Amino acid sequence: MEIRKSFILAKKELFSLFNSPAFYGICLFFTVFCSIWLFYLRRFFTLNMANLRPYFDVFPVAFILVIPMITMKSWAEERKLGSIELLLTMPFSEWELVLGKFIAAFGVVLLLLGLSLPVPLSILPLGRFDPGILAGEYIGSLLLGASAAALGLLLSSLSKNQAGAFLGSLAVLLFTMLVNQLTVSISLPPAIAELINFFSLAFHFDSFSKGIIDSRDLAFFVIATVLFLFLNTRVILQRKWS
Repeated sequence: MEIRKSFILAKKELFSLFNSPAFYGICLFFTVFCSIWLFYLRRFFTLNMANLRPYFDVFPVAFILVIPMITMKSWAEERKLGSIELLLTMPFSEWELVLGKFIAAFGVVLLLLGLSLPVPLSILPLGRFDPGILAGEYIGSLLLGASAAALGLLLSSLSKNQAGAFLGSLAVLLFTMLVNQLTVSISLPPAIAELINFFSLAFHFDSFSKGIIDSRDLAFFVIATVLFLFLNTRVILQRKWS
């Protein structure tokens, strides 16, 4: 596999995104939604606390809405337009194609997190914030975004059009992000609660939102991302020979 080919495809995907007005709407929505959540819904300045956990707690919810908008075109639009056949005849392996799409989607996640930086940077002078905790929160956000993007791309490859890809990704991300809330609101046997929490992306993000880098959660996000990308290659391979 030549990583250079994947970056070439990623560049093409990003160029397409940057020329879409919807992309700038996504960036604006993410920035405004997270800021409104922190300052108006959570009333940050009345909490009297020197940490930004309320800010990062909303990232899983924001990703539920944003990731499907980023990934819905990736494969579904190629399939609808018939350009996927042309793409599959090019000198790219399935892994190179999938990795190229993923690099582009992850690049957008990086951009969104970059756009979120002015909020903590403007608040840091107001208190004694721990930079280590803030770094852990951003590392967790990157890992969460990577897993969600890989899952969104997989669901896009299984969909026939953008609407189906968006709705499918929205539903699955809603489940995987918030299913751990069942263990909070309903009294369940410990074994069942542990199993439910294991499949929740938001549950594994929780330790990062506290500034704790747990190796188990780190491994979960890495394995989940690789698994979703691997399944994506299987879907593309099936399309190639069908």
